[in-house]
Amino acid sequence: MRLVIFTEPQQGASHDDLLRVAKAAEDGGFDGFFRSDHYLKMGDGPGLPGPSDAWITLAALAVQTSRIRLGTLVSSATFRLPGPLAIAVAQVDAMSGGRVEFGLGGGWFDAEHKAYGIPFPAVGERFDRLEEQLEIITGLWKTAEGSTFDFDGKFYQVSDSPALPKPVQSPLPVIIGGHGKKRTPDLAARFAAEFNVPFSKIEDIPAQYERVRAASAAAGRAEPPAFSAATVLCVGRDDAEVRRRAAAIGREVEEMRENGGVVGTPAEAVETIKRYAAAGSSRLFLQVLDLSDIDHIDLVASDVLPHV
Repeated sequence: MRLVIFTEPQQGASHDDLLRVAKAAEDGGFDGFFRSDHYLKMGDGPGLPGPSDAWITLAALAVQTSRIRLGTLVSSATFRLPGPLAIAVAQVDAMSGGRVEFGLGGGWFDAEHKAYGIPFPAVGERFDRLEEQLEIITGLWKTAEGSTFDFDGKFYQVSDSPALPKPVQSPLPVIIGGHGKKRTPDLAARFAAEFNVPFSKIEDIPAQYERVRAASAAAGRAEPPAFSAATVLCVGRDDAEVRRRAAAIGREVEEMRENGGVVGTPAEAVETIKRYAAAGSSRLFLQVLDLSDIDHIDLVASDVLPHV
């Protein structure tokens, strides 16, 4: 099982905060450092100093780290036009020496769109736009140098594009995730190197993986995408430390456990991660909500990571 540190900077984080966490993740041997792509905090708290752009953050981290994988879980197709997004992701991949992974979704948080003047169409149109963006972005990256790329969609048109720059990785890994029963598995089967089920009870995850396997077979894909999951992290050396960390993020220990969280002592965390592996996950995104608590990351690196 590969473990990724996953952050939610919209809840309140400076770039220095994110850099400290990314460095701790890299030094600790984690597989990756990922961040959400949101422009508005959720729930209580001031959210200071305010939102940060995911791809600007990752561009900086690309030259401030050396080994760890970097990516979004997930960027929103409503935030950016597909051509400029393809350029940005390819550029960050080059800056990192080929360590970027690209998560893309349809968008869901209406309030952040209203807060920053971003159009928020109905869910059907958001999925249609997501599909066209995936076709354009992957099409641009796959187009041979010296050739051009064209696309005539309902929402986006591309004409005579030189399809540059190219990512270092070929193909650059695309991550698609979600709980949808039809369109999400179909898009994963067509475009994804990895399919992620976020924040679900462990026993509910295999059914969603099976939908992606079925969609992949129907699409004639020889192998389905890799499977991963995302869940909250709250580990302590003893029960008191676990409860202190839960209180710091405004969560209840029992609630997090019931909903698939990696919660408890290091030994308990190892057992929970093994349950994810048994459900079919090969990578687990660990949501770290208190970015000031570097000891939390260090503890998981020393007492959990070597045992999974």
